[in-house]
Amino acid sequence: MAINLKYTTPGLDEKDAVRVVELLQDRLYAANDLHLTLKHVHWNVVGPHFIAVHEMLDPQVEEVRGFADDLAERIATLGGSPVGTPAAIVENRSWDEYSIGRATTQEHLGALDVVYQGVITSYREAIKELGELDPVTEDMFIGQTDKLELFHWFIRAHLEDKSGALATDGASSEEQAAKAAG
Repeated sequence: MAINLKYTTPGLDEKDAVRVVELLQDRLYAANDLHLTLKHVHWNVVGPHFIAVHEMLDPQVEEVRGFADDLAERIATLGGSPVGTPAAIVENRSWDEYSIGRATTQEHLGALDVVYQGVITSYREAIKELGELDPVTEDMFIGQTDKLELFHWFIRAHLEDKSGALATDGASSEEQAAKAAG
C-alpha cells in the first residue's frame, strides 16, 4: 500500500513517518483480526469449562478493539489514513484465517496459543524497529504488547500441567495446537 503523507508530526521526518505508519497499519490489521478471532472463539467454544473461557475472552476482545482505535488514531496523527475494512485485512495480512470452528475449550485455547505467539512476535519485531524511528509509537506498542502477553498467559495457564509444560509445545499451526491441547 502506498502511503502519501501531506504532513506529519513535528520532529519526525516524512521518510520515518511513512515507515511508522506502515508498522501501525500492519498492527491495525492484526488488532482487527485478533478481536474478531477472539469473538469467534467466544461464540464457538464448548465443553465443561465453557463459561470460564467464554467470560475470559470478552475483556480481551474489548481491550484489543481499543488497541485498533489507538493504532488508527496514531496513523491519522502522523498524517496517514488508517485502513480498517475487512477486505484490506484479508488482502494484507501475513497470517492464515483462524481455522477452528465449534470446538472444546482446550482445542480453542491451544489454537489461541499459536495466534497469540504470532501477534506478540510481530509486535516485538516492530518495537525493535520503532526504537530508532519514533519513541512515541514504540511506547504505544510496548503497552499493547504488555497486555497481549498478559492475555497470552491467561490462555497458557489453561494449557499447562503442574510442571509448567505446555500441551501445545512444539505445535506450529492452530490445528496442531488444537489437537495437542484437546
